[in-house]
Formats: sequence, C-alpha cells, structure tokens
Amino acid sequence: MSYGILVDVTRCTGCERCCDACVEANGLDPETAARDRATASDGLSGQRFLSVVPVAEGRFARKSCLHCDEPSCVAACLVGAIRKSPAGPVEYDPAKCIGCRYCMLACPIGIPRYEWAQAAPFMRKCSMCADKLRAGAKAPACVEACPHGALKFGEREALLREAHALIESHPRRYRPRVWGEHAWGGTSVLYVSDVDLAPMGWPDRGAPAIPTITEHVIRKTPWLAGSVFLGLWALGGIVARRQKLMAGDAAQPGEDDRPHDPEEASHD
Repeated sequence: MSYGILVDVTRCTGCERCCDACVEANGLDPETAARDRATASDGLSGQRFLSVVPVAEGRFARKSCLHCDEPSCVAACLVGAIRKSPAGPVEYDPAKCIGCRYCMLACPIGIPRYEWAQAAPFMRKCSMCADKLRAGAKAPACVEACPHGALKFGEREALLREAHALIESHPRRYRPRVWGEHAWGGTSVLYVSDVDLAPMGWPDRGAPAIPTITEHVIRKTPWLAGSVFLGLWALGGIVARRQKLMAGDAAQPGEDDRPHDPEEASHD
C-alpha cells in the first residue's frame, strides 16, 4: 500500500504554514530556513525541505521531493543510501552516504540539497514524514498544517481517483491533467491545477522514468570503479618495486668506492 499527497493548486494561498510545520517537525533551524527562503532560488536548502513557489499570477504550489515511484536519485546512489519505501516515501540514510552528490545531479527537478556550511555535511530533503507513516499512516506535518485544504494525504490510488473526479466534476476549474500520474514513471506527490506547472519543472506528459535511461550505466559503475582501483593499485606496486630496486642499486658500492687495504697500498 503506497501513500502520497494530493496538492490542489487552486486552493493554495501561499501562506507557507506548511513550510513552517516542516521546519518544526524536522527540527530544522528556523532562522537559517528563513534566510534560505529569501536567498535560494526556489526557497529550498539543507535547512528547508519544503517551499511554496509562484507558478502563475495569483497561483502558488508546494515544492519538495516528489517521492517518485522510480526515483532517479535511488538509481544514481552507488551505496544504497537512498531507497524507495513500499509505503511511498523516498528515504535517505546518512550513515551510508559517501557524499558523492550523484543524487543531486540525477534528480530531474533538483530537489536534494547539500549542507555546504556544515563541517560534516549530508544530503537533505523531505522524507514525507516517514516516521509518522511508520507509526500508523499519519499525515505529514505539512498536510496537517494547511488551513485551506490544499493538501490531502492518503493512498496514492485513492488520491488519483479523487483527482480525476475533481477534474471531471469541475472541468472549468481544473486543467485535464493530474501532474505526477505518469511523468517520470509516476510520483507519490500529485497535483491538480488550473494553470500549467511547467515553472516548477514538470515535463511533458510523455517523460519516461529516468532510471530506465540511466540504470544500465549506473549498474556498471561499481565494476568500472573497481577495475580502475585495481589498475591503480597494480601500477602503484610496480612503481614501488622499481623505486626499491633503484635504491638497492644505489646502495651497492662501485669499483672505485671499495675501501683500500692499507697493506696492499704499502706493497705498492
């Protein structure tokens, strides 16, 4: 059973109470989050996992991890530090992370953020309050904080049915599309809207799941890296042996360097 969030852009007022609730629920620094809201292009950072961005005049939308059904960040991670939970969230394990930041490069809308200012930095992003979900399918903090009903939490399939029902019953209010139903292989965060969401980075309807394009290359990366490592290790051994032999040759005394026998010198 996979859960998700349905975002109704027509109901969002841009109040950002969802963002404040996210900061509090994740124990983030509110001062840093407020600064990042003003300085980051989309308001997201290592201390701010959720933002509300303008998508058209008078229209705002929630922006955070979409928790893709086939996440490109998971496919790009070489050490399994990111995984897609069967319950919906794409979760991150900092204990496994090696800081390669491939996940940041792989994400189609650039969601994962790095803690550049930290001495021991990690990648940070929304987890859809996975701990609350494990505790009993409780709604994420952002959903609970929304005062306008713009966010709804539930089973993904049920949310899809509700989204299509809204579109069918209010054809003048919504565009005939559920963002996230198919794009990038489908996402756990879905949108209905009366304006185009391309400013958020959404692609055309036919955008394939990125792992289907890149996974065969990513799968070979550890083997290629291992081959390079073994090659460098062997080359290092050869160089070290040559240096040792050269040092040994330099230590051997030459014909003119042998000590003279005093008695031999007296006979001469």
